[in-house]
Amino acid sequence: MNTPESNTAAESEKLRRSAKPGIAVPATGPRAYLITFAGYGTWLHGDEDGSVDRQHNVYGLAVCKPDSGREKLEHLRMKKSAFVMSDAAQRVTVLSAIGEVCEQRGWWLFAAHVRTSHVHAIVQAGDPPEKVMNDFKAYASRRLNELARCAGNRWARHGSTRRLWNQEQVNHAIHYVLHEQGEPMAVYAAPGVCKQ
Repeated sequence: MNTPESNTAAESEKLRRSAKPGIAVPATGPRAYLITFAGYGTWLHGDEDGSVDRQHNVYGLAVCKPDSGREKLEHLRMKKSAFVMSDAAQRVTVLSAIGEVCEQRGWWLFAAHVRTSHVHAIVQAGDPPEKVMNDFKAYASRRLNELARCAGNRWARHGSTRRLWNQEQVNHAIHYVLHEQGEPMAVYAAPGVCKQ
């Protein structure tokens, strides 16, 4: 069966062709970033899995505790429905957009996984992680607009921009993104990165 998700092989091949083999490890700073962002309204403060807010935004500290009342209040404040990528074509489009922005900016994409509610990407870039995440969101939104017009926010206000300081952290993040997300959806692994 030829579904949009089965076409990710073609998208992956396009990304592989644009990859820059032998990219040098940065002399200073992080080796790469683990960028994670969610669809608008898909992960609210108070969620049973925890969340991060301004008071819980320090690496290594506890996240917000589950709070159904807070989650309900957050839901009531939403201006529109949650953005869920239940359509495989949407997920493939977002994955392709991430590859496109990496190619345009000269960033190295190690791995990416686009899920129904969120996106993970591991990228090496010479720009701050917040810029990387914002560019991913902007490119993805433009490409999604080509599929279907949709007014309003597609993405949560921020996301997670974790710095990976050494190869061990990069390898752990790659394993997490490729193998610990449940059934694979729209997935990319750079040449030499194990998908199994």
